[in-house]
Amino acid sequence: MLTTRRTLLAAAGIAPALAAWPALAKYEVTLTDPQWRKKLSPAAYRVLRQQDTERPFSSPLNDEHRAGVFNCAGCALPLFTSKTKFDSGTGWPSFWAPLRAAVATTTDRTLGMTRVEVHCRRCGGHLGHVFDDGPKPTGKRYCMNGIAMNFTPRAL
Repeated sequence: MLTTRRTLLAAAGIAPALAAWPALAKYEVTLTDPQWRKKLSPAAYRVLRQQDTERPFSSPLNDEHRAGVFNCAGCALPLFTSKTKFDSGTGWPSFWAPLRAAVATTTDRTLGMTRVEVHCRRCGGHLGHVFDDGPKPTGKRYCMNGIAMNFTPRAL
């Protein structure tokens, strides 16, 4: 079983700050916690709403190679196109760029390191992290949790 960020922060005594996280920002799509739990699978809820991470190489989207769009599993906002997807070898779907105005980022200082967290700009759902070791033209690797997205095949 994976340890969620919420569990780690609770152990560190700062769970109240994390509990306020959804209320810190206003999003176009806002649901109550019970509504999110009803809408999402338990695994998608843990990733999107509790900032968990799925096991590497567990997502079918890792092997998705058709033309199409990857959408937020929480609110269906288009996030990435297949044109920017690449095999990073990390075990998570990776992209070198999101669609314009699709994602937002915050600084994540959990687990004793500083990373850049990526979340859906419309519902605030946690998608993954972005790193500076990706391919050209951006040099970015948007390392996303597949469970946080759905794929819609279509010609691009």
